[in-house]
Amino acid sequence: MENVIIIGTGCAGWTAAIYTARANLEPLVLAGEQPGGQLTTTTEVENFPGFPEGVMGPDLMMNMEKQAARFGTRVQYDRVDAIEKIEGGFRLKGMMGNDYETKTVIIATGASPRHLGLPNEKELIGHGLTSCATCDGAFYADVPVAVIGGGDSAAEEATFLTRFASKVYLIHRREELRASKIMSDRVLAQEKVEPLWNSQVVEYITDDEGKMTKIRLQNTQDGSEYEKDVKCVFVAIGHVPNTSFLEGAGVECDENGYILQKNGTQTSVEGIFAAGDVADHVYRQAITAAGNGCAAALDAERYLAENE
Repeated sequence: MENVIIIGTGCAGWTAAIYTARANLEPLVLAGEQPGGQLTTTTEVENFPGFPEGVMGPDLMMNMEKQAARFGTRVQYDRVDAIEKIEGGFRLKGMMGNDYETKTVIIATGASPRHLGLPNEKELIGHGLTSCATCDGAFYADVPVAVIGGGDSAAEEATFLTRFASKVYLIHRREELRASKIMSDRVLAQEKVEPLWNSQVVEYITDDEGKMTKIRLQNTQDGSEYEKDVKCVFVAIGHVPNTSFLEGAGVECDENGYILQKNGTQTSVEGIFAAGDVADHVYRQAITAAGNGCAAALDAERYLAENE
């Protein structure tokens, strides 16, 4: 039986692996379907401490993996489909038909941004399509950009982007925002923000190199279409925490599926801990995920020591 199994290989998962490995717990990491998490779809990361010139997202993840491996972390490329309680710990059922038994579990499966499902969407992620203004806004100085969404997140993203972009189109399917009044008032007061009401994006238009150049929009009331020149689209229609595999495991989540933490990173099931975006719907940054991964590792280590 393993001491600890870490599910997920983003910043939270790899940091948890580094800390548990250095504590001689010999962690096993289950990498899942997207090894490296969301940062593997990002180009340059400029806001992770220790990299004054920035670092490519995939490079940062690769370095974290190497650091974890240096201390003895083992990696299995499998996805967890279910967790069940057994005597002395937990059994994790893998997609490949493997079962894994462990005394503790750290869930670091992250969250997936919602997208529109347009044809060339997947290829554009990190190349003119993103879901994080804080991460990527500075790359689009003095050019027009667009934000899709009508809630607080969209209002916050658009407001933030006015620091860099020459114009921020705020695209919403309805004729008023769903955001709170204070957020709505704040974003609509920005001179650079132009709301495009009753509109939805129906096509991303790219140049010969595959980079975003325009968007085609459709009026939701009369069906007419029009285009806007933009260099990047920030999709702010929410995230989906990757927690579907927890059904029946007894791990409590909020109404949106985010794992509820208590007393640090402990979940509602003793011995199961959560770290990163799978439990954080507020900050969703690489550095906060890494910090939460550290906390989960320390919590798991203490739990094991107390239950020997």
